[in-house]
Amino acid sequence: MHRLASLIRPNSGEDTRVDWRRLARHIRPYAGYILIALVAMVLATVMGLIYPLVTGDLIDSLLEPNSLDLLNQTTLLLLLVFLLRTVLGLIQSYALGYVGEHITFNLRLQLYERLQQLSLSFFEQRRVGELVSRLSSDVTMLRSILTSNLSSLLEQLLTLGGALLVMLSLNWRLSLFILVLAPVVAVTGRVFGMWLRRYSRIIQDELASSTIVAEEVFQNIRVVKSFTREPYESQRYRGANTKALRAAIRLLQIRSVFSPLISFLGLASIGAFLWFGGQEVIAGRLGIGDLVTFMIYGQLIVGSIGGLVGLYASLQQGLGGTKRVFDLIDETPQVQDASTAIPLPPVEGHITFENVSFHYATGDEVLHGINLEITPGEVLALVGPSGAGKSTIFNLIPRFYDPTSGRVCIDGIDLRTVQQESLRAQIGIVPQETLLFGGTIEENIRYGRLDAAPEEVIDAARAANAHQFITALPDGYDTIVGERGVKLSGGQRQRIAIARTILKDPRILLLDEATSSLDSESEQAIQEALTRLLVGRTTIMIAHRLSTVRIAHRIAVLDAGRIVEAGTHDELMEHNGLYAKLYALQFRETLAPNGATVAS
Repeated sequence: MHRLASLIRPNSGEDTRVDWRRLARHIRPYAGYILIALVAMVLATVMGLIYPLVTGDLIDSLLEPNSLDLLNQTTLLLLLVFLLRTVLGLIQSYALGYVGEHITFNLRLQLYERLQQLSLSFFEQRRVGELVSRLSSDVTMLRSILTSNLSSLLEQLLTLGGALLVMLSLNWRLSLFILVLAPVVAVTGRVFGMWLRRYSRIIQDELASSTIVAEEVFQNIRVVKSFTREPYESQRYRGANTKALRAAIRLLQIRSVFSPLISFLGLASIGAFLWFGGQEVIAGRLGIGDLVTFMIYGQLIVGSIGGLVGLYASLQQGLGGTKRVFDLIDETPQVQDASTAIPLPPVEGHITFENVSFHYATGDEVLHGINLEITPGEVLALVGPSGAGKSTIFNLIPRFYDPTSGRVCIDGIDLRTVQQESLRAQIGIVPQETLLFGGTIEENIRYGRLDAAPEEVIDAARAANAHQFITALPDGYDTIVGERGVKLSGGQRQRIAIARTILKDPRILLLDEATSSLDSESEQAIQEALTRLLVGRTTIMIAHRLSTVRIAHRIAVLDAGRIVEAGTHDELMEHNGLYAKLYALQFRETLAPNGATVAS
């Protein structure tokens, strides 16, 4: 009994309340098409309500002597009703489809644009598969609610109301008898509809989880294969799908009972109609043709009630997805431009951190009172143990995050007072792990400046030491790099990323050391490219290999979120502090078998 009660009371914790006025705003631009669809639907419904009356007249004509002409006329009228209903249905279907496709397009675009506007912290807390699911299946649900579901709801209500009015005019006793039976079907359908809603939601959630697993595996397929984890990942995917399968089987069981039960109730209702209607015919209160008409209207009523119940379940299933779409659209970026934000003018590149502290949403403080000045054209290297705060300083400059306290300035302008787009337009970032788009090499380089001429793309590739290997490829600059640049080597990807940044020509450069995991030949080519890239730019580089910090004018050493040392390489080595210890640890000498020493 407890299990049954839990099924009858599905999870009420899910808030599926939706602002219908907001949904209406998405329909309003297509009011003309909606009006056409509504007129066609109303007329088609009227045709559907007329044909039982025509059918009744046809039956009565058979009882008349010399009724052939009347039979022919009635049959032609019936065919005309069917033809009009078909044409009106086609008009309604096209108009609603047109509206539905445009609503889907607009919503996906709006959601996609909103997702791009959200701060980096949002994506660090979400999985890609979940967001893709919102863009696809949830938006499709919303389209169904705004078009076909609401249209069907209105159509079923009109059919139900119209049929009842006609039936009441024919025989009020039999009509009241139907009204007594109808709630039984409706209540039964509502209970099963709640169960359908619950298990449909579970299936959607579990399928989304399995999609996330698959996407993670495909994105990291090299890791999966290198560790021979195909069986493990198959088992993980099987586990995610098994949960969806169990919910689907439960849903199947409910539907297996639901459909036959509703069908039985409908047929039983027809039987009851005939029994009660037969008594009315015997009593002389109803004709044979009227009885047939009544029976057809009874079927329409039962069908409308069943349709309304099904629509209720569909609407409830869709409301969850609808709310998820709007929740994402309403998501507020953590980093926002102030209402008074101004475009950042062309900068010299003088960067200052003034008593900057920062903590993530978890509450753990990562930076503590950072004070740092970087002069225009200076190359500053950030070094320190893992977790010292290097990447956080890196991310505060383009405002991927805002400091918890203190301020970051460029040329004396607080970054929180300028528009993010104008700030990032003057900053170039070369990450340690370069991810390319799946198009051509030229498209990836041109991403740095979309209006660049082909000659400028080639010049940037030359400066990045990439032109030679690109032209050696069969398709040259038109070579497809594959998803995430998988068809190119790590060194080739890095040189394309450097070319992309050279083409952008930023005044400030953020460099997460691009040579830490490359072979010597690639490292040399990239170091040459970086040497060209650094000229005249204010550069902050995260140094993983301390051998590369020699190109820096100054080094800032971080530990536990604080700058503990700053100076040149020689000054820091002479100081014999944390930097000297890190340097010695990375370049400690070991005795070779022949007695020589080698760097490890």
